[in-house]
Amino acid sequence: MISQQDDERPDRAEAGDKAATPDEAAPEDGPPAAGPADDPAADAAEAAAADIAANTADADAAGDGETDAMAALATEAADLRDRLLRAVAETENLRRRTDRERDDLRRYAIADFARDLLGVADNMRRALDSVAAEARDDNPALASLLEGVELTERELLNTLEKHGVRPVDPVGEKLDPNLHQAMTQIEDDSAAPGTVVQVMQTGYTIHDRLLRAAMVVVAKARSTEPADKAAAGGKVDTQA
Repeated sequence: MISQQDDERPDRAEAGDKAATPDEAAPEDGPPAAGPADDPAADAAEAAAADIAANTADADAAGDGETDAMAALATEAADLRDRLLRAVAETENLRRRTDRERDDLRRYAIADFARDLLGVADNMRRALDSVAAEARDDNPALASLLEGVELTERELLNTLEKHGVRPVDPVGEKLDPNLHQAMTQIEDDSAAPGTVVQVMQTGYTIHDRLLRAAMVVVAKARSTEPADKAAAGGKVDTQA
């Protein structure tokens, strides 16, 4: 009996050792330790930082785009303002030019017609000047006729003057190339050289423009020969 029990104890000990072996090999209870790469909070922070950076880049790009758009609009506005000012200036110049042309047309529209009537006035004056005063006194009929011609001439000149046509009478004035046409020069001690002494044909102006230049005779200085030349011309050379 004793030997049999002793034989069974080693078997139980071995069984106990075998039973304890699985327990020792079993892993400890509890979740495994998480590493830095598996931290959800870190991943969320990185994702948030990436979103912020992307949003900042988009905002910067949008800001640059808005700046470029504003600069383009400012340039376009300046160009439109310049074009508007030019158009206003051109319109104002056109208006002034049109007003001036309309005024000139109104003032000088009869220039050609008035120039043609000047011949009629010239002929009347020539007819009156051709009759001597003695002939008028001796012939009452002729005097009445001449009086009628004078009245007609006066009425014609008054009508022309009403429309801005006035005669130019430059006798005693300095020669003005803008109004006078010098036909000849004569020696006249009573007038300064270059002075109009006679009018061959009356000139006329219409408002501030020349309608017909006056044909005039201008005085010039009397020519004097040197005394030595006159003396030399009166002597005869007797030396041979």
